[in-house]
Amino acid sequence: MPYLISAETDAPSYSDPAWSPYLVGAGIGMLSWLTFYFSDKPIGTSSFYATVAGIIGNLVVPHHTASLKYYQDHPPKLNWSVFFVSAIFFGSFIAAFTGDEITNEWLPPMWVARFGNSIALRAAFAMAGGALMGFGARLAGGCTSGHGISGTLQLNVSSWIVLICLFLSGIATAMLMY
Repeated sequence: MPYLISAETDAPSYSDPAWSPYLVGAGIGMLSWLTFYFSDKPIGTSSFYATVAGIIGNLVVPHHTASLKYYQDHPPKLNWSVFFVSAIFFGSFIAAFTGDEITNEWLPPMWVARFGNSIALRAAFAMAGGALMGFGARLAGGCTSGHGISGTLQLNVSSWIVLICLFLSGIATAMLMY
């Protein structure tokens, strides 16, 4: 029998969101069009991690980094994805501050109800999940924003398949964990 969670610990209801999801969705669509127009690149972030790893590699072990085939084909340098991810980071703080959504909550009630009060366990799950998502993004040739936004806007069949798989795996993971 699956673990049941009470209404008090269930996901909160957002009946009055600080930002309209319709306006945010339209804004993301416009951003995608503008990104294509001005940079001739789709929105995506999965190459960001490889780029930053290469930049750090050039600082720490430049000869080894230069010898790697990936970095010979894609020299690590500050590019649009580094600035895009930085904008996502700062934009999320702006959105949280303007929507009064900043909290210092390391363990949401839903997590505590299922897994207990261990911050270390929460951090381990977050790191493992992030590593799996990063691996999956590189394996799929793009991340959720690359496939889910840019690829689907271009009616790319593989992006629609990836998006469906992301939703199904997210649902399966939530069902297994909660």
